[in-house]
Formats: sequence, structure tokens, C-alpha cells
Amino acid sequence: MISAQHPPFSNKIQRTMDCQSEEEENYEEQYDTENFTCTSEHAESDAGSPVTLRILQNWVPRVSHYFDKEHYTYVGHQIVIQESIEHFGAVVWPGALALSQYLESNQEQFNLKDKKVLEIGAGTGLLSIVACILGAHVTATDLPEVLENLSYNISRNTQNLNMHKPEVKKLVWGEGLDEDFPVSTYHYDFILATDVVYHHGALDPLLATMVHFCKPGTVLLWANKFRFSTDYEFLEKVCNIFNTTILAEFPESNVKLLKATIRKN
Repeated sequence: MISAQHPPFSNKIQRTMDCQSEEEENYEEQYDTENFTCTSEHAESDAGSPVTLRILQNWVPRVSHYFDKEHYTYVGHQIVIQESIEHFGAVVWPGALALSQYLESNQEQFNLKDKKVLEIGAGTGLLSIVACILGAHVTATDLPEVLENLSYNISRNTQNLNMHKPEVKKLVWGEGLDEDFPVSTYHYDFILATDVVYHHGALDPLLATMVHFCKPGTVLLWANKFRFSTDYEFLEKVCNIFNTTILAEFPESNVKLLKATIRKN
């Protein structure tokens, strides 16, 4: 866990977070990323491999009457996140910490200032808040049942800052994309996604959603904790459709950070 302040998780969430089993380790061995067509991009060309990093403890421990709130510091700003044990999307997962940390540390490589950024599966909104602080025009999206907590966190952490006002919208993967986000109107410079792939049945709609939004000139940044064989199977599908680069790996958390762009026909 990131902080000892977390309340006990519901059984469903706890089962997902506790699945570090021998079977999982076998998946890691079976689905080695070397089998994919993904390339590697790194700051120092030491061995042709992605950067190996650790997720820093950017949360700020403090005594609080609100046991469901976490305090983080990114880009010189304190961010207070309210979590919920009722939904998967209302918990801060490792991928969000990894990508927030990476964007903060690589602002020259990925300059978000005045860029249009869409986060899919925004959850608690931590990553969208970091993108706002970095100067982006952010649209944070998630399922209807997550939007209230998402809107609260984003509003609380951005309302008094001099930045582009973020937007929160409903997005159900694979549904109403042409109607709600027509390509003629909506174009994004960056698509952000963290821990959107886990043991669920919406992977095909998720991939369709990524394809819908990733047009020429769009960069998809996806960070995910790899737990199951289905995670690696999804990665393989992504590598077959997109030009995919592994930017960094966080071995202690089993998180991989990838950059993807749509292939030209």
C-alpha cells in the first residue's frame, strides 16, 4: 500500500490487490515483453532497455480526521485525494503514481503546457490534476458512478490555481464514441491511461476506445501494473496496432510505462 492511512478495502477490491501469487509470477515469465514488437526508449543507452525506476513515496503523511484522504506532492503542489472503497476507479492505483512521477520528471520530453489531454479511466483524478498543474487542457473521463468523487477531487485541487479549467465527462469504453466524442470535433495531443487493464471483461471496448482517440499526432501514455495473463495479451494487441515503446519499468510494483502512437496506413 502507498500509505498506512488507507481504510480496509472491500473484499472485491482486496482480492484484486492481493493477487501476487505464484500463478501471477508464471504469467510474468510466460509473457516476457521481449516477445512483443515494442521498442525501448531510455535516457541513457546502456543496454537497450527501458529506464528502471521506483515509485517514489510522494504522499505526505499527516494526522487527519479524514481517513479516506491521501496527501501527495507533485510539481511543487500538495494534492489531496479522497478515495472510496466502493469502486475500483475511486482508489489510487500504482500506475497513476508511476505516470504522475514520470511526467513530473520528464517535462522536456513530454511538454503538456497548453496541450489537449484526455484521461480515460481517470479514477480519483490524481493524474489529471498533475497534468493540469503541468499546464494542460485536461478532460478527465470515467464511468458515471465514479464521476462525483472524480469531480470533487479535481475541483478541490485546481480551483485556486492559475491553470486551464479541467473538464470531467462520462465515458463508457466503446459506447457512444462517435456521438459523444466525434473525431471531427475532438482531437487530443495526449491520451493518458493508468491501470485500466486488469481482470475485467471490457478489454475489447477499451482497445476500441484507444483506437478511436489515437489519431495521427496523438501520443498514448499508458502505465499499468501487470497482474494476469490477460494483461499481457492486451499488451500484445496494443503492440500489434500501435507503434509502441516501453519508456520505463517499475519492477517493485510490476508497473510498465508505455508510449504508443497510431501506425500510418
